[in-house]
This record gives sequence, structure tokens and C-alpha cells, in this order.
Amino acid sequence: MAKQVAAQQEAVRQAQPRFAPGRFERAQGSKRVPSWQRHLVRNVMLMDAIAIYSAVFVAFILRWGIAELDWLDPIHVTNQMAFTALMLMATWFLGLAISDAWNIKIMGAGAAEYTRVTNVTFAVFSLLAIGSYLLRIDISRSFVGIAFPLGLVFLNFGRWIIRQNLVKERARGRNMSRALMVATPSTAEHLISEFQRLPATGLEIVAVCTPSVEHFEWSETARTEMASAEPLTTGAVPIAAETQPVMLDHLTSLEDILPYSLSNHIDTVIISGVDELTPKDLKQLSWSLEPHHIELAIAPKLTDVASTRMVMHNMGGVPLLHVEKPGYTSKQQHAKRIFDLLGSGILIAIFAIPMALVALIIKITSPGGPVLFKQTRIGVDGQEFKILKFRSMYPDAEARFHEVMGPNIGFINKVKNDPRITPIGKFIRRYSIDELPQLFNVWRGQMSLVGPRPPLASEAKLYNDGVERRLFVRPGMTGLWQVSGRSNLSPAEAMRLDLYYIENWSLTEDLLIMLRTAKAVLGRDGAY
Repeated sequence: MAKQVAAQQEAVRQAQPRFAPGRFERAQGSKRVPSWQRHLVRNVMLMDAIAIYSAVFVAFILRWGIAELDWLDPIHVTNQMAFTALMLMATWFLGLAISDAWNIKIMGAGAAEYTRVTNVTFAVFSLLAIGSYLLRIDISRSFVGIAFPLGLVFLNFGRWIIRQNLVKERARGRNMSRALMVATPSTAEHLISEFQRLPATGLEIVAVCTPSVEHFEWSETARTEMASAEPLTTGAVPIAAETQPVMLDHLTSLEDILPYSLSNHIDTVIISGVDELTPKDLKQLSWSLEPHHIELAIAPKLTDVASTRMVMHNMGGVPLLHVEKPGYTSKQQHAKRIFDLLGSGILIAIFAIPMALVALIIKITSPGGPVLFKQTRIGVDGQEFKILKFRSMYPDAEARFHEVMGPNIGFINKVKNDPRITPIGKFIRRYSIDELPQLFNVWRGQMSLVGPRPPLASEAKLYNDGVERRLFVRPGMTGLWQVSGRSNLSPAEAMRLDLYYIENWSLTEDLLIMLRTAKAVLGRDGAY
């Protein structure tokens, strides 16, 4: 009889909602916004307003001159051109507001912020063109042609300036949103370490809830990896930063999520791979968090995949996250090849005379060896080719390879203060001038302007655990890991970045990497 009563009580308990508080409440008012968020949004809005005004003002001056600046009558606008400029500024600013371009979530990391600002700019000027045609308003093409590119540059540059300051603040542990992680111990450990490695995301995990697990401790592997990681960050890609396992509050019951969140000012609850949470529980949890303006986020276990490859589809009420094919399919590679041909051709024409001068200097200052150094490397699909470089070492450098490297042969075979490097070699290596002849490798189709570095045959033999995917694409003159620390990166981090690039390739990413390459080369960071 007692067992039957206990079973009935358990059935009643299971039927009751686990997250009853707030189930029938509606969100009242607005959540108290932290002062740093208010200041950040205000600064971004002000910067956007200055950028828009500056672009329109400069375009107005360049098109019509100073004489037209007395366009405001005490009562009404008397100048149609000035009225158009005013309307453009107002529409532009309103477009940013409507598109949610001041959403705190897109600030600090990722390309969404820049993409949204760019899309709004295109939309506003498209609307301007359509409106002028339908209303038969004569708008100066030169005015539009100046204001449009200037606005794009000013807006994105302003956002970049504010982002740099925000990233610095977050690296110091400031301006962070507090989050509670609900996951299994292994998943929680992985995701928390990822957030720690890239503080620019702005999420600080302050507590972890592991249902049915009484204790949560960092594994020895995680402690070792996090303690020895290099302090490096890059764009939207998580790179290991100097972090230590942190002490987190630990919850063991799902029913404690809401009370803890309310008492500890949690901004976001992150759920990842918890079997104890049924779809019904998840819905009730979102309902209970909603009145308190606490956000609910679902983190897939798939990492190192760009958001552009993930598409959410709703199948009969069931949301499915589809992962699109990587960027090394044939069509995309044809586009990349055209980009390489055009880019290498232009760069060869630009650097022809400087390359001839470098060749002459090497011949004079380092006689006894060839001007060009040729070495067998492994290219796309494992094919061998001869890579070209200006010789920066003494003629016997190859024979002394094992003497200098010793047992440290691996993914990046470089050592600081290599005695085999000539005086002129140090200079051309510092600024990556020694790699300019590889433009001819790109022209021949053996390499690409951007891609993973071509390995030696001895290095390729060490590939395992999916690293051989580096050979799916043409190797590049520069790449993601080169602009993220160059030779300062550990082999594991360099390998990871190469794989991330291959899995998430796009022409836009190639252009950004090339721009960042110039900065890395001029900064001489990690070059030796």
C-alpha cells in the first residue's frame, strides 16, 4: 500500500512543472541594464551619428562647396540639396535603429556588427535611389558616390575603434555578462574553457549546473592545457589565452536554476547536452526566465564551425541546426582560383622591381649560393611541388638542419636566433620579403594567396586526427595562424587555426586575412 502511495506521489510530482515560478507571468517593465552596457550603447550611437554626419558633410562640401552651407532658413529649409542631405542622415540613423545595430550581443566579437552596419548602408542608399526615381527627385550622383563609400568606411572604422577598447576591458575581466552553464561535466569543462580563452565574447561563466552529478572539478588535462596556453586572441576564432581554472558555484538540481539566477544577477542561462532536461522542461524553463528578462541560450556541442555554415530550419515545430558543406567544394575553389590569378598577377607587377633589387643584394652580399631557395613541399591532395623563396640562409643550411633543430622537428620548424641565417636574410625574413617569389607558385596553381602553410614531407607524415584535411586545399602564402601570432604559436594552435580556415573558408575571410597580413608583417610579430 505504501509503495502504491509513493508511486502516485511520484507521478503527481512528475506531472507538475519543474519551473513553475513565472509560468503565467508576463515580462513586466525592463530589466535593470548594467551601467557599462548603457555607456557602450550610448558611445556606439554617438560614434555612428558622427560617422554619418561626417560622411554626408564631406560629400556635401566636395560636391557643392562652402557657399551652399547657409541652407537653413529661420523657419524652414530653403535648399533642396540640404533637405536631401538632412533626410539621408535621418534615414540612415533610423535604419541602424530599426536593424538593431546597437544590440549589445553583436559587439565585441564576430563579423555580425560590421555586416549589419554595411547592410543598412546598402539598404538606405538603395532606398534613396528608388525614391528619387519614383518621386522624380534629381539627386546628384557625385554626392551619393562620395557619401556612400565614406559612410561605409567611417561607420565600420568607428565601430572598430570602440571594439578595440571593449576587447581590452574584457581582457581585464570588465564589461562582462554573467552566465550560468547547464551541462554535463565534460561538456561544461570544454565550453567554459572556450569562453575563457576568448573573453571578447563578453560572457563570464560564474556557475555550472550538472544535474545528477554531486561534484564538479576541472580535469588534470584541462588544468595543464589552460595553464600552459599562450595569451593570444584573433578575430572570431577562439585561441588559447593565458587562463587558470576558475572556482565556480556548483548547482546539482535543475530546480535551483531560477532562484540562483535571480539572487546572483545572471544575465544568460546556457544549456548544452543535458539529458535530464526534456523538451517540456526546456520550454517551462524559458517561460520561468522570461518575466525576469534572463536570456536562454542553447549551445551545440559542435565547435570551430563559423556561424555562416550553420542554418536553423523549423521542421514541423522541431528546430534543426543544419551544418552546410565546408568551403573547399569545387565551385568555391574555382572562385578562389580566379581570385588567386588576379591577385598574384597584380602583385607580381607591383613587386617586380623590388624583387629584382633583393635578388641583386643577395647575390652581392651572400655569394656561393643561388638567389632562390627551392624546397620540396606537399601541396593539395598530397602532390609535391617546389616552393620558391629568396635565400635567407647560408648555402650549407640544409646540411645543418638536424644539428640546429635537434629532436624538435614538428609542425613549425623554426628557431629563434638561427645561426644559419645570413645578415640580409634576417632583414628579409623580418618583413617576409623572402616569400615574395611564392607569387609565382600561386600563378602556377601550386599555391594560393591565402591558405594553410605547405608542409615538408617529414611534417606531413606526422598528420593524424583529421589534420590531413589541411591537404584538401592549396597551401597559401599567408593564413589564419600567420596573422594570429606567426611563429609564436604552439603547433597545436597553428594546426587548429589551419583546420578552422579550411572548414569555414570564404572570399571575404581571405580578404580580411590579407589585410591583417600587412599589419602582422609591419609589426614584425613572431617573425624570425
